[in-house]
Amino acid sequence: MSLSLAFRFPAGRYHATPYGHHVNEGLIEWPPSPWRVLRALISVGYTSGAWNRSGPPAAARGLIEKLSAELPHYHLPSAIGAHSRHYMPTGVLDDKKIIEKKTLVFDTWARIEDGEMTITWSSVRLDEAERSIAGTLVERLSYLGRSESWVAGRLVAPGDDIPTGNCFPEARNGASPGRGWEQVPLLAALDAGDFAEWRSVQLETALAELPLPHGRKPSKALLRRRSEAAESYPADLLDCLQKDTNWLRRHGWSQPPGSRRVFYWRKRDAIEVGSPRARSTRRSETRIEAMLLSLANVQRNDHALPPVTRTLPQADLLHRALVGIAARKGGAQPELTGRDGNRRPLRGRHAHAHIIPLDLDRDGHLDHVLIWAPMGLGSAAQDTIHAVRSTFTKGGLEPLRLAVAGRGSLTDLVRLPDPYGKRLAPLVAGYGSIWQSVTPFVPPRHVKTHGKHTLLGQIHAELSSRDLPATVDWHQLAPAPRSTETVALPDRAFRNGDARWHRFRHFVFSRQRGPQPPVECGFALRLMFGQPIAGPLALGYGSHFGLGLFECLDVGAPTVNAVENLLGRNGRNPAGGASG
Repeated sequence: MSLSLAFRFPAGRYHATPYGHHVNEGLIEWPPSPWRVLRALISVGYTSGAWNRSGPPAAARGLIEKLSAELPHYHLPSAIGAHSRHYMPTGVLDDKKIIEKKTLVFDTWARIEDGEMTITWSSVRLDEAERSIAGTLVERLSYLGRSESWVAGRLVAPGDDIPTGNCFPEARNGASPGRGWEQVPLLAALDAGDFAEWRSVQLETALAELPLPHGRKPSKALLRRRSEAAESYPADLLDCLQKDTNWLRRHGWSQPPGSRRVFYWRKRDAIEVGSPRARSTRRSETRIEAMLLSLANVQRNDHALPPVTRTLPQADLLHRALVGIAARKGGAQPELTGRDGNRRPLRGRHAHAHIIPLDLDRDGHLDHVLIWAPMGLGSAAQDTIHAVRSTFTKGGLEPLRLAVAGRGSLTDLVRLPDPYGKRLAPLVAGYGSIWQSVTPFVPPRHVKTHGKHTLLGQIHAELSSRDLPATVDWHQLAPAPRSTETVALPDRAFRNGDARWHRFRHFVFSRQRGPQPPVECGFALRLMFGQPIAGPLALGYGSHFGLGLFECLDVGAPTVNAVENLLGRNGRNPAGGASG
């Protein structure tokens, strides 16, 4: 019969320093030593009320003694070594008696990924009372190691599947399990019977050095010294496991009595150090349409984020970071680079990634970035996007932090909690006939007054290159058109935030590296189609970097008649308000 205990780490952290090492050495005891586990079970018995100051009952004593007689096997989940550094006050003033001295302290822990740690004693035989108290103790255990190492423990029921062990004690013949394994020393308890024999010999030797006199009464000093010598050896193994550090120091022990050093074999990557390696198996090979990244600065000050006018340069910076990481990873990632394996530009209908910075909370500052690829993002591209942790902005004192806020289809992103999902809907999942500028449309060629390179001609060419129908009507909202027809702006364009046309002239229209626009001028447009089209809709120069983005104003309107009904004829809407 076996006994298995399973532990989860709800906080994802495990703090424990190997015995005999200082905390500032930055070492992590992984797995928890058998000695630590037994001490934790005894401690929780006192703190949870399983027994009182008189000590563990017979069933608990039998449990501890049986577990100490066998070295357990472990199944360890993936772990990554991490640490923080801070200067701790020492309570002592400096030489000038002005400033308190501080010392640099390392706080090291293991970041535990998903999964349970199991500890298995494969040959232990427990009666019902011992097994019952084992379940009680492990369920009441709230931390293992330091108090920050929260755990949720359970007793694995007989018959349940137990993961294959990946950490086990060294064989008696010292044979190595082969490549990919490493040794780690752990502290374990002696067998209770072996400790009793060892204590008898050690105590007899110690008292022999302090013999009682023959024929006369021993002095009080001699009796005190013999008592102190006997006190240095705990009465039994359970007593050894309950001794604290002060007691060990007072009696001169460098290692707890009743303990022994044993070697365990664990996988070489049982705990990773340094930057964690990208795991290609973390995501499936299924391609996804888009990923949404959140932008934040260290102070969490939204007004310190880049203004919306820096849409193009922020997308350009992120694109360069993605291309750099993809190059270091090796292999072609055409979704992100826009080039095939021979570095030739992709041909087709703008199928590679669009990097679109967004202002979803409508405060005039960019707070998210949408990476959308009609051809889909493969697992390698997803890994590359996950690897980008920060970006920069003009005038920023510190990098901006990037984190994945959502991934999947565009419909999945729209299901994000409001207001973000609601704000994303007209941008990425709109299906309607009226589309209006969110960021300036920059013509990809010089605008002519006649021919195919007029503003309308370039709009239709951009739509055709994306297999979209031509417009049946359109309005230039900004700059004001030179024709005699006046175009009134709807009041909601100003109330709703993004379409503030006076901002458009402040946008950055050219990339720092890369092709330049024919003319640094952006237009605010309203496009109307004879049939509904699906978003996202981005046209013109810089459309892969956030420029030329449109939003749907009439989700679900099926025909141009709906456009006329919504805007009204002769520039008036049915409610009598101004219209474009």
